Amino acid sequence: MAACFHPKPTINGEDDSVILFSTSSSPQGSTSPSSSSYHSPPPSLSSHHHSRTSHKLTVRNLSYTIHLKGSIPDSFFHLAQKPKPVEVLKSVSFVARSSEIIAILGPSGTGKSSLLRIISGRVNDKDFDPCSISIDDHLMMRSPDQLRKICGFVAQEDNLLPLLTVRETLIFSAKFRLKEMSSKEKEERVECLMQELGLLHVADSFVGDEENRGISGGERKRVSIGVDMIHDPPILLLDEPTSGLDSSSALQVIELLASMAKARGRTVLLSIHQPSYRILRYISKFLLLSRGSVVHNGSLELLEENIQRLGFQIPTQLNALEFAMEIMPALEASTPKLAVVKDKDSYESYPQVWSDEECNRIQQRDHDDDDERMGNFWFFSNLLEIMFLCSRFWKIIYRTKQLFLARTMQAIVGGLGLASVYVKVRKDEEGVAERLGLFAFSLSFLLSSTVEALPIYLQERRVLMKEASRGAYKISSYMIANTIVFMPFLFAVSILFAVPVYWIVGLNPSISAFAFFTFVVWLIILMASSLVLFLSAISPDFISGNSLICTVLGSFFLFSGYFIPKDNIPKYWLFMYYVSLYRYPLDTLLTNEYWSLRNECFSWRLGNMCILSGNDVLKSRGLEKDTRWINVGIMFGFFLFYRVLCWIILARKASTTTI
Repeated sequence: MAACFHPKPTINGEDDSVILFSTSSSPQGSTSPSSSSYHSPPPSLSSHHHSRTSHKLTVRNLSYTIHLKGSIPDSFFHLAQKPKPVEVLKSVSFVARSSEIIAILGPSGTGKSSLLRIISGRVNDKDFDPCSISIDDHLMMRSPDQLRKICGFVAQEDNLLPLLTVRETLIFSAKFRLKEMSSKEKEERVECLMQELGLLHVADSFVGDEENRGISGGERKRVSIGVDMIHDPPILLLDEPTSGLDSSSALQVIELLASMAKARGRTVLLSIHQPSYRILRYISKFLLLSRGSVVHNGSLELLEENIQRLGFQIPTQLNALEFAMEIMPALEASTPKLAVVKDKDSYESYPQVWSDEECNRIQQRDHDDDDERMGNFWFFSNLLEIMFLCSRFWKIIYRTKQLFLARTMQAIVGGLGLASVYVKVRKDEEGVAERLGLFAFSLSFLLSSTVEALPIYLQERRVLMKEASRGAYKISSYMIANTIVFMPFLFAVSILFAVPVYWIVGLNPSISAFAFFTFVVWLIILMASSLVLFLSAISPDFISGNSLICTVLGSFFLFSGYFIPKDNIPKYWLFMYYVSLYRYPLDTLLTNEYWSLRNECFSWRLGNMCILSGNDVLKSRGLEKDTRWINVGIMFGFFLFYRVLCWIILARKASTTTI
């Protein structure tokens, strides 16, 4: 079997920080002594164990404060009093080395997750202190983005696409994160990673979720670990990886992490709640937090010594960590006294403390260097991202049976059902009114038919936020790929609806009029799809999104000019007439139907006097000119406008996400 992570030769005198940014500098390690052999690395890779560069993560005096915003009642009753800032972390310091697992423990609300997110760079620039975190004694000067590239971060929630298989999930992750590798190298890395994670037996099984049956919870957690390990980060951070797992699955996950830490020289930091006795033996050091401060930093044996030094006796039925949770106030109060008793890592020197002026100067220099490295790779990278995303979209659409079948059957049944009501509409005054009703109902049906895509967009959003925030691809690439894939699918849906409605009802028999009718139906569905995509970006959940869509569509329909003529709409609501998604397609369909029949009479008075012609029908709607293509341009503009709005909102959320 080929090596998953090929070693990179170290040049004498080369800065380790350069090696950190290489995605191919991580060799395989030796077989782990873990009791679970299924996740051990391939034997053929064990010879590379000593070729991996060792790294040291140092955190010095890291503090983090949240400034809360006052609510309206608070602001009203306490005008002179501002909400007090909350200190989440207070001068946290520790050192983590390669081949170590450090567990971060403490009661709920002590800052465990916040600490991991800051170290992994998942904070805003204004909350990031570059002088408090260093790797190999090199301070992280650029921005949180630098740490995001170096550190792999596995969130507590498994944000995965349920309709992809395990192999496909890792393959797409490799395509997004390892663009410089060939396809064969990516496949080899994925195969080796699945062997190491113990996922080969479920490689072709769907990931699944609560609604779609798939792999087990422990296997899903290992897939999440694999997604964030595909680029071989030297530092791996995990937020409660055993949460929600049974004791056996939790032990397997920790054994896997211990195996990878020792075999590859990887630094692993994880938060965990009350680890079992069997899990404790795989953890190298423990960082115990209380109200944001460190009360213990070292081995389990050192914690036992500190507890005994305080005069406490650990009960036989409890381990030192469990007992420490019970005497946390005493540990916190005595931390300064116990600070002189440290393990060997605590004696090591921290990086020198930089002044604010020095930090700002080096940060500016690093930003200038980044600007100089920009090249033509950007365009090629975007093109690859779009291709990979299109491939993934197609797989998801094809496998989302409820969406695929629902949209198809909705178009066929809706088209045939509507046509059966308006079979062969007569060309008289009543027929004119029936055609107008047909067009209005068709618009309402088509615009509301895309609501079922809302839960799918909401489900993909968390995956999108996670992948985009990690630099896997750009939000713009996602939006372009979404458009490319859905346009032909929605065009097929529009044909299925247009054919029975047009010919069974007996609309304008011109072939060109039928082709234009189908084209307008397609544009209507595209507009609706863009609107739902935009509203899904601003909706927190399905209930809110569904209510928002119904409200917006109802408002658009009310001010379309069908119920209330333009002249009767109050001036302060007149803007809704111009932004209504119903107005322009309704006018376009009427123009398409009657423009070539302007001189045809639909109602006669005695004496062969025409009282209603096609021209009269158009004038009643204010359509004295052929504005079909102008309306088409406006509808296409709405289609682009809502997608651009969606892109702006998602890009903004991705830049601030902490997933």
